[in-house]
Amino acid sequence: MPVSDPVQEPLRDVIARHGLDARKALGQHFLLDPGITARIAALAGDLAGRHVVEVGPGPGGLTRSLLATTAASVTAVEIDRRAVAVIEELVAHFPGRLRLVEADATRHDLTELCPPPRQIVANLPYNVGTPLLVGWLRQAASWERLTLMFQMEVAERICAAPDTSHYGRLAVLAQWTCQAALVMRIPPGAFSPPPKVHSAVVSLIPHPTQPEPALFRAMEQVTAAAFGQRRKMLRGSLRGIGGEILLAEAGIAGDRRAETLSIPEFDRLARCHAARTA
Repeated sequence: MPVSDPVQEPLRDVIARHGLDARKALGQHFLLDPGITARIAALAGDLAGRHVVEVGPGPGGLTRSLLATTAASVTAVEIDRRAVAVIEELVAHFPGRLRLVEADATRHDLTELCPPPRQIVANLPYNVGTPLLVGWLRQAASWERLTLMFQMEVAERICAAPDTSHYGRLAVLAQWTCQAALVMRIPPGAFSPPPKVHSAVVSLIPHPTQPEPALFRAMEQVTAAAFGQRRKMLRGSLRGIGGEILLAEAGIAGDRRAETLSIPEFDRLARCHAARTA
């Protein structure tokens, strides 16, 4: 039976009552420490008047912390029917302020769920974190900020600098569209069940000027080719998209490798590619 005050019920009791054992197929690792969830909510900045979307709320720990802020509204997007039942109890406790959407976030345009100014704050399921992020970067102009938890390796890839081992396509797409920073590290023991790796929260604040969709597609094509064969020199890895001409137009030497290019250099390549394919 639902408890009278779902905000006060310990999350482990919520999980037991709803049979909400974490499922590997859904990439679930639940964050139960209210101190940590409160810190994550605080990392999103002043949420007064903001509409927040949370993906994969699970037992609702982060949801509770978001509702404890001054956010105008919180929309929780959940695909797991067991977790839906948990969040429905919170919805009843916060009528008009918490909304539940039962949907697959990878197939849903989250900008349709709430008006601006809007943010995403989420402990993302490990198995879909990267594709979700890339989809949101395509529409970065629609978001004020993204505060997202990933596996540590993914977080490092998002924030990596050029000419480092983690620098790749994800770093270029993220830093081209946003100011990206790794703002919190979380050990495995903070989760139930504990994952095999550390996790980290990344803050992404979109740049004031965002690329048009055609330019973003061009950047996706350029980075996919460049990093798809990262051991090759650019004249070879970019051959399939007119590499020699692109490199000449962008003023970049063909004997360089993708990981040595800065974000502005990738921007030049993408703009040249977009112009040639328009």
